[in-house]
Amino acid sequence: MFGADKGTADKLDGKKLHIGIVQARFNESITNTLAAACRAELLALGVQEKHIKHVLVPGALEVPVALQAMAESDEFDALIALGCIIRGETYHFELVANESGAGVTRLSLDYQIPIANAIITTENVEQAIARQTEKGTDAARVAVEMANLLDELS
Repeated sequence: MFGADKGTADKLDGKKLHIGIVQARFNESITNTLAAACRAELLALGVQEKHIKHVLVPGALEVPVALQAMAESDEFDALIALGCIIRGETYHFELVANESGAGVTRLSLDYQIPIANAIITTENVEQAIARQTEKGTDAARVAVEMANLLDELS
């Protein structure tokens, strides 16, 4: 290991960070809860309200293009993708889940910006409800920790 590991508190200090959130409206009752949990955790980690930009897009497939616009603006230390894809009776579930996930990952690598992917994929609404708060909170923590890690590595 090349240097002392920063403590967890330092890794989760969001005071100086600017965070962008892209939320899909599809399955809005779930994504609104994801967003509320995410925002609450960002604030708890010290991210200033004025440094959080939150935009809405129609669905999970539109999340990557909004993330790309945010990444290109060079205003953000980390981004967060929020959405909910619930399996239906057709192949559409796999298409949306795979393509939105691949888009988020590709953008993170292309722009070298952390993107916490909290586009949840579930078999049914009950599973989505069971995960919505925890995944929103986790997304905030991942975004802050990874922004601080990349700052430390640069």
